[in-house]
Parts: sequence; structure tokens; C-alpha cells
Amino acid sequence: MDEIDDATRTEIEAAAFRRLQRHLMEERPEVQNIDLMNLAGFCRNCLSRWMQEEAAARGHEMSKDEAREAYYGMPYAEWREKHQREASEEARAAFDAAQKHEASEG
Repeated sequence: MDEIDDATRTEIEAAAFRRLQRHLMEERPEVQNIDLMNLAGFCRNCLSRWMQEEAAARGHEMSKDEAREAYYGMPYAEWREKHQREASEEARAAFDAAQKHEASEG
């Protein structure tokens, strides 16, 4: 593999993030956040929170709502109205179990 300078690496990483965002928002909006959390340990809301945290680390304050709107491309309430379904009992139980496990390790 060729040597990649830091600026190019940052561009590649940003492009990969945008591709992940587009995939989750446009190509697979039917995949529920709770299912992502149960399978991967993160979801769209985590990604928006990470954006908020990285903005703050660089001196740019961004509220939770601003970060979600930046990630979702619309107000979060609008996204939920269009795409979010009620979580199944099974998905909720898996999520609760994972949260309890994390709390006991922390």
C-alpha cells in the first residue's frame, strides 16, 4: 500500500463516515436503532453524539438536538415519525440485558 499523508487519510476517513451515514439513512432506514445497538453496540444516535463530542473537542459547541439534526439531515422527531417502529419485546429485553451487563462491568 502506498504511503498516505495525514490530510489524505482524514479525507478517506471522512468519506467512509459519510458513506456509512448514507447507508444507514438512505439505503437501510428500516434498520432500527435498537437493532443496531443490540448487534453492534452503537446506533445512529451514537454517531450523532460522537459528532457532538468531536465538535466540542475542537471548540465548537453543538447541542444534542443540533448534532442529531446534523447527522439525520432533519429534526430527530421527523426521522422518528418517518422511520422508527415500536421495538419488539425481544429487542427491548436484549437491549436491557446489554445495558445491565455494561453497568456491572463499569
